[in-house]
Amino acid sequence: MKPTFHFKQVNHLLDDPVVYVRVIREGYALLFDAGELHSLNSREIHKIKHLFVTHMHIDHFIGFDRLIRVLLSSEKTLHVCGPKGIIDAVKGKLSGYTWNLIVQYPLCIEVKEFSAGTMRCMRFSAKEGFRPAPKEPDSTPPLIFENELFEVSTMEFDHGIPVLGYRVQEKEHLNVDTVRLERLGLTVGPWLGRLKELIRKGRLDDRVSVTGTDRQVLVGEMLSEGVVRRSRGQRFSYIMDIAPTDENIQRAIDFVRGSDALLIEAYFLEEDRERAIQRRHLTAALAGKLAREASVKEVFPLHVSPKYKGSEDRVLKELYENFRH
Repeated sequence: MKPTFHFKQVNHLLDDPVVYVRVIREGYALLFDAGELHSLNSREIHKIKHLFVTHMHIDHFIGFDRLIRVLLSSEKTLHVCGPKGIIDAVKGKLSGYTWNLIVQYPLCIEVKEFSAGTMRCMRFSAKEGFRPAPKEPDSTPPLIFENELFEVSTMEFDHGIPVLGYRVQEKEHLNVDTVRLERLGLTVGPWLGRLKELIRKGRLDDRVSVTGTDRQVLVGEMLSEGVVRRSRGQRFSYIMDIAPTDENIQRAIDFVRGSDALLIEAYFLEEDRERAIQRRHLTAALAGKLAREASVKEVFPLHVSPKYKGSEDRVLKELYENFRH
């Protein structure tokens, strides 16, 4: 099964945790946390449609300025989700600059703030000098975003402050069987994207024009002929900077359970557990056990303390040993 989401760890294991996720064949990307972003080129940044922020510590949010600078002339809406304080944080960032020459710019920023099971939204438009304007939420917590392809849910954790974890669930996976396609005398092309779109909308009686031909096919027929097959959608989760408490860990296990991929912090080694408790971070061993108990298929560590520079392999070994056993 070809994946719908492709992950890119933007920075080194010891640097700011930032994950860039391409939504394959959809032409846009998701960004998880906005730490240092200079490893992303402008073309990649222009594809970002959604930013999911765990919290506003500097290593998770300092890249927001670069994001806005690159996107400023883009005719798009950047959707930002984050914990309590994210609206004020975005407002503060935007208020730090003078915007008297941007009325011709089309960029809009819509911010969703999730706190204690409630949500509020604010819109900042370049055409209005980024003055904040309240907006009605278009989703009900813990669901914070939904489209025809996938949905994003969130959960609060403790890091001395509220931080958010995120889970992305593809609604269903549609895979094209190219062998069956060829048997019907059909070829791969852009029309398949339209076909999948109509399947997701349930419009099985519609017809789709096959690219480069004068032929049309019935949507439902492509399903019954096995050209397009339905299967469980891909699921991945993102957990950063949570205190190593029993409550946090159990909540995280329940939240990420069954994920195909878990991107998770592994900040300290188990030998430094006391330091992990003081700094409210997971150890590599705890991250591995959490992933194992949640029946996660793959785990990808991020956000390792710089104190382990030169011995990152120890952190990875500890995590994977606890994940596999």
